[in-house]
Parts: sequence; structure tokens; C-alpha cells
Amino acid sequence: MTASPTPADLEKLAIDIAREAGALARRRREEGVHIAATKSALADIVTEADREVEALIRGRLAHERPDDGFFGEESGAEPGTSRVTWVVDPIDGTVNYAYGIPSYAVSVAAVEGEPDPTRWRALAGAVYAPALGELFHASLGGGAWLRAGDAEPRRLAVAAHAPDAGALLATGFGYDPATHAGDLARVERVMPLARDIRRIGSAALDLSYVAAGRLDGYFERGLNPWDHAAGALIVEEAGGRVGGLPGGRPGTALTIAAGAELFGRLDEAIDGR
Repeated sequence: MTASPTPADLEKLAIDIAREAGALARRRREEGVHIAATKSALADIVTEADREVEALIRGRLAHERPDDGFFGEESGAEPGTSRVTWVVDPIDGTVNYAYGIPSYAVSVAAVEGEPDPTRWRALAGAVYAPALGELFHASLGGGAWLRAGDAEPRRLAVAAHAPDAGALLATGFGYDPATHAGDLARVERVMPLARDIRRIGSAALDLSYVAAGRLDGYFERGLNPWDHAAGALIVEEAGGRVGGLPGGRPGTALTIAAGAELFGRLDEAIDGR
């Protein structure tokens, strides 16, 4: 059986794989994107690159840590025997990717326990934006970091206080038109707290930007486990809070990320209290 790794060991592997996978995604983007299928709705697309990048990640992990489980957006879940599962989004922000918008990322996380965000413990994660040259990463107890190009890694910290002039917030909208009215109503409840709203199109980057203090907070309904597995750990290791419905873990019903003070205010506003 594969030896028990430390979170730092897993972080190092996540970084290496995310970089390799991101380089492939960028090459395929430069060659031209081919839509392979749609998923839950017409706007919810899969490119051939999504599948190829996930296959690369899965192959690397099978070679490096064959006893670990795998949970990927495109190829589903496969249990392991080591209690470590890799949760992977090969290209987070596929619509951006397809349109040539550089805000897309490879997200690779290692978690302990079942591949269920209400039960797992995140150990390590990396979010790599190859078109932007930025790598966000974290390990449990090791802090959150940003590597930009050849610069030295910089330790990340969330914005500590909710600004008096209003918070810069990010959100997203689901692919199903039936959910848009609820999403817009949620934005309306939050607007009294906001300086402005951003809609970046990649949950992994939204979360990483909260960790870096580029955003004060982020909220969105409809995230899948692979959307937030790495990013949530990066926020928490940067001193922030990540949650879901009041008192809950992040999930499809809701994900909220912010510094401690703003988190409570967002939670109250979204819940309508």
C-alpha cells in the first residue's frame, strides 16, 4: 500500500500535476477548442480538452499514488484503499475557456475520507490559471500561497475586515434558466453590503481571489465538489471562512467564502435574516 503522505507531500504533487495539466489545457486552447458535449443544460459544455486534461491528471495520479481514490468532473468517482481521494476539475471555467477568456483554471485537491464535502477533510490543493501564469496552493496547516511567474511565493491572507465603503463580491449563476430568478434574488439581498459585484466564471479562481484579498467575499449556489475542493482549503489556510447554508458545509445548495466578519454578514443577508 502507498505510504501515508503528509499534507505537504500531497501539496507538492498537486502543484506539479496542476502545472502539467494547465500547460496541456493552454496548448489545446491555442490550437482551437472543440466542443465535445453538453451536460446539464445547453450552456453547460464539455470540451475535448476537459476530457484530455482529466485523463492526464488521472494517469499521473494512478502512477504516483495508485492506492488513492479519484473523483473527477468528467470521469466520475473511483474508490481507493488509502483514505486519500483526489478531487479534480480539469478546466474550471469551461465557457471562459471556450470563448478565449483567460479566467479558467485547473483545480486539484487531495482530501481524506469519503469524496463528500460534508464529510471529507481537505489536505492539500492547487489552483493553476495557465493563461494568467498564477498558481494558488495550500496544505492543511501550511498556509496558502501564490506563485506568479518566476516571482518568489507570496503567502496569502484574506481581507480582514468588511470595508465601510462596501465589499467587492463575486458570484455566479447556474446553467439552468429555472434557477436564475433565485440567483438574482440572492444578489439583491446581498447588494446593500456590496461596493460592486464580479462574475468571473470560475469558482476555483473566485475562491483563490478571496484568499488573496482581491475579492472580499464570494457566494454561489450550485457548486459541485470539484468546483470548491481546492479553493475552499486555500481560503481557509489564508485565514478565511468557507461554508454553505447557515451552519453547513459548502455544497450545491450554497457556498460562501470571506473573512470572518464579512462571512457572518453575508450569511445573514443571503438567509434573509
